[in-house]
This record gives sequence, structure tokens and C-alpha cells, in this order.
Amino acid sequence: MPLFDKVTKIRADEVEHTVMGDFCAASSRLNHPSYTLLPGFCDVHVHFREPGFSYKETIRTGCLAAARGGYTTVCTMPNLAPVCDSLDHLAVQEELIRQQACIGVYPYAAITLGQKGEALADLEALAPRVVAFSDDGHGVQSESLMRQVMERAKALGRLIVAHCEDNRLLRGGYIHDGRYAAAHGHRGICSESEWRQIERDLRLARETGCAYHVCHISTKESVALIREAKRSGVDVSCETAPHYLLLDEDDLQEDGRFKMNPPLRAKEDREALLEGLLDGTVDMIATDHAPHSAEEKARGLAGSAFGIVGLETAFPLLYTELVKPGLLRLEALVDLLCQKPRARFGLPCGDSFSVWDLERHYAVDPGEFLSRGHATPFAGREVYGRCMLTVHEGRVVYEEGKN
Repeated sequence: MPLFDKVTKIRADEVEHTVMGDFCAASSRLNHPSYTLLPGFCDVHVHFREPGFSYKETIRTGCLAAARGGYTTVCTMPNLAPVCDSLDHLAVQEELIRQQACIGVYPYAAITLGQKGEALADLEALAPRVVAFSDDGHGVQSESLMRQVMERAKALGRLIVAHCEDNRLLRGGYIHDGRYAAAHGHRGICSESEWRQIERDLRLARETGCAYHVCHISTKESVALIREAKRSGVDVSCETAPHYLLLDEDDLQEDGRFKMNPPLRAKEDREALLEGLLDGTVDMIATDHAPHSAEEKARGLAGSAFGIVGLETAFPLLYTELVKPGLLRLEALVDLLCQKPRARFGLPCGDSFSVWDLERHYAVDPGEFLSRGHATPFAGREVYGRCMLTVHEGRVVYEEGKN
């Protein structure tokens, strides 16, 4: 059983007696009357960009950013160069993980070769060495191919993790097709492009019995469809991200740090996601940490790359906006960030945890980030909660002021 699998209050002078190893030396430098120990968080949706795009992020910098945010387990998406669609390509990423990772890093494999949606990857060969299958960044457009994928995944005992997007409905959009887009002359992405493919996949999951997980849901229709599917016995889970819970189109600015896929939706979508979080429809929170270079995010809403960073800000933002106002208990937030993703994806807990000063108040400063990506819509946001230490399997992987 892990040393820490729940929220634990502890005095600073008690910390060094908690575990052995180099953590003891670090803990002796803590100087605060009371800290909160939390189990290591788990993010099932991150982009660490290696191999292929190390100018955006590396395994090392991604792991450091995760550790600074209290994460000790992450699952890395396969949209790399080469795409993780074969054992040879997977081996490249595995070697980088062996060399650079300071936390648990579990790769996904692609559903289709090159994530092109045309031919299946070698799922049988890849299954024993990956956490799940996903073409994240691309919706699988062919219904017959998705049915075939689900049938194979069912036989292999692996999750299908879907980025749901119907390309026929995108029409060149890049922010939500709502009030802000209309007022500022932007091309919009309609909500139907997401929920229509979720509707299809839920039907296929029901028919095949496949374990199915939906990435980064953002619309009220998606919440309703998944809620009803769960009630009818479909083996489905889903995630949303902190930015969809805390922001909507009314927060948009003419800045690339507000551009992600799916986009920030309407207020009623954000409210439906919060309701789904509270009633258990939304199973977990994942960041979709997607770093880009400063140049790639400096081209406004129309020209910037899709994606923002999130590992270093997720817990402070959610604690400040959901826990402190009384919308969610701290234990429930920890469940969404730790126990539920680990249980669904079959990931170990281990003796990994983080030490937090929940009284620490500060403004989000991307200049402090350990990630190579600095684009966040929360820059300047006042938050509570600073991670002081993160320990993974008895080893300090982050210490405030030392990394």
C-alpha cells in the first residue's frame, strides 16, 4: 500500500520522519508550521514532444514541469516524429524515457499508422508495452475502422482513448463558434464537431464492449451523452481539463495563449462540465499539457499553434477556484487528479507524493515554469497553493527553489 494515498496534514518538523532517503535532507530545509501531503498526481494526457520536437519540450523538461506541479505519473501522447505506431518507433521514445525521466512516464501507441486514419498500427505487438491506444490530435473519421479498432482493443484488454473531432464539421475554425468569434470576425469550431463523433463512438463501444475513454471533453452535449451512456452500461470514462472548467469564450483575448483544441466554449458548456464533475460523469481531470515555442504561440488566435501548458498550474488553479470556494472538497479533487486516473488506466500508485503550502498566495508567472512552453491563459492569475517538494519512489524529484 502506498505511504500516501490520501490528503495528510503534517507539521514541518514531522516531515523528515515520514520517509527515508534523500528526502530527509530536503525536508530539513522546510520551514513552515503546517504543510499538506498529497499523493502523487497522475495525468493521462500530456505531450512531451520527444522524439521529434525537442525545441518545444523534452522528456526531461516535461518531467520537471510535472514534478513541480505535484505529478509523479504521466501518459505521453504518440503524435511525435516518428509517430509511436510500431515497436521500432516506440523503442526510440522508451530509450529517451530511460535516459531522462525522473517520474513515471507511460507512452501511448497510435491507433493508426502515422495517425493518418487509414490503416491500423500493429496493436497486438504494441499492447504489452503501452498504456493505451490513441490518435490524439486526430479523430478517427472512418466508422468501420473505429469498429475494427475497438474489437481488437477489446480482445487485447486495452483502452481506446479518443480525440473526438469530425473533420467534416471543422470548416477551418480555430476558436469556438460562438459569440466571441462572431463579434471579432473569427472562424469558429462548432460544438457538434466534438459531440457528434462521441455519439458515434459510444454506440460502437456499446456494440463491441470495448473500454473507451474520451479526451478533453468541452461541450454540454458531450457531458449529456456520456452521462446517459454510463447509465446504460457502456464502459466509458472521460476527462476534461482545468481550462474548460475555469474559462469560457468570454475570457478570450486576441492572443495565442488562448488557443487550444478543443477551444474554450460557451458559459453553459463550462457550467455543464462542472456539473458533470460533481455528479461523476466526468471521471478525471487531465491537463493536455501541449507546449510550443514562443514563436509558434505569438501569431494570434488565427495563426498560433493549438495548445497550452498546464502541469505546473493545474492543482493551484483548481484548488483556488473549486476547493477554496467550497464547490469541491480537497479529497474529491485529489481523487480526480490521482486515484481515478490510476484506477481507470491501471497505473501503479507507488510511494510517491508531494508537499504543499496551501496558504501560499502568488500570481501565475510563466517565467518561472520549468517547461519549455510558457503559453497559458492563466498568466497573472492569483492562486493559492505552492508545491514545496515532490518525491517519487523515495527520491526527491522537485524541491522549491532548488530546480
